Amino acid sequence: MYSEFGINDKAKALVIKAEESLKEEFKRIDDVCNINSLKVLKTFNNNKISEIHFNSTTGYGYDDAGRDAIEHVFAEVLGAEDALVRSQFISGSHALCVALFAYLRPGDIMLSITGTPYDTLHEVIGIKENNSSLKAFGIKYSEIDLINNDFDYESIKDYITTNKVKLIEIQRSKGYSTRKSITVENLEKVIKFIKNIDKDIIIMVDNCYCEFVGDKSPLEVGADVIVGSLIKNLGGGIAPNGAYIAGKKELVDLAGERLTLPGEGREVGPTLGINKQILQGIFMAPSVVASSLKTAVLTSKVLEDLGYEVEPKYDEERADIVQNIIFGNEHDLVEYCGGIQGASPVDSFSKPLPWDMPGYDDKVVMAAGTFTQGSSIELSCDGPVREPFIAYQQGSLTYPYGKIAVMKAVSMLLNNDK
Repeated sequence: MYSEFGINDKAKALVIKAEESLKEEFKRIDDVCNINSLKVLKTFNNNKISEIHFNSTTGYGYDDAGRDAIEHVFAEVLGAEDALVRSQFISGSHALCVALFAYLRPGDIMLSITGTPYDTLHEVIGIKENNSSLKAFGIKYSEIDLINNDFDYESIKDYITTNKVKLIEIQRSKGYSTRKSITVENLEKVIKFIKNIDKDIIIMVDNCYCEFVGDKSPLEVGADVIVGSLIKNLGGGIAPNGAYIAGKKELVDLAGERLTLPGEGREVGPTLGINKQILQGIFMAPSVVASSLKTAVLTSKVLEDLGYEVEPKYDEERADIVQNIIFGNEHDLVEYCGGIQGASPVDSFSKPLPWDMPGYDDKVVMAAGTFTQGSSIELSCDGPVREPFIAYQQGSLTYPYGKIAVMKAVSMLLNNDK
């Protein structure tokens, strides 16, 4: 069956050998999964989730008990005062955009302390010109790069003591960069540092790809608000769209009024039959994230054994579900993505090719044979076609499917070595 599926004996042997050496790493992942599963189940019990919460509303969406219950569940799981969880968010980037426009006013300063944010925010902020950007509304932006994968504390202090910063944005996941992702421990340290200088600065964390990788939320270490997508970790591969904004109640309320309209805010927003999927998604999320992490750890070990540079290493602490593979050439990047696509349940017959994607500066090759379009908690692999040709792999609804996909992708690389 393996050979019929395009998996050669050498690739299969490499993966099985690597898997046998990863028992300790897999146990650590399972331990965190157990803690997060208990947290989620306790939250469902505390909020007395019932079949009535699966009901749907249309039109304005007034008095949606299920929507309210979902937001209570997310708030408790994430350690937030409140949460806004809506299908009206198109993506995590959309939720970030809503939050930024909710909190910033003309003349305010936004500061990123993790360097340049993800490509899809460039036109939102005004890094790339757009007449609808924050910059076009008179909001100022500055950024400070990391130094050796840590915050530049001296530059942060200099900037916020000489400028009245309204909001600091921290992107935990690396995005299309070569830096490491930000752990909760590093986040806690920098938040305390900032708050000791100016307690009024809003600290907003882009938490995409990071939920349930550890057993703590950024809100539990001092962040004011966090943002994430439901077609990433917390959707568990079941939620078909949506995103969340969670944190201090006044900030969540402001975001609600920007998502809908002032005066109505969070009171409106029909759920259109999505409640059960969102609840079932967060219920399954700890297990699905664990599967994604095991797939990432396996990928790291196997590709390093093949001689490629990887980040993080298989035995390093992880902050998100993303695995970098540095191929160094376009051919191997495209072939590997082709192998992941070929082991997907949807559109397996398609061959990923580099193309121009909205919101990205470079051509991107993307393998994403997913049940939900753009879902990156399902196994996907993509990367911009630019030096040093890095593949960013993430997700896998189950570990066995992830393992098969790695075998298939490695087979593609080995076959092309002949």
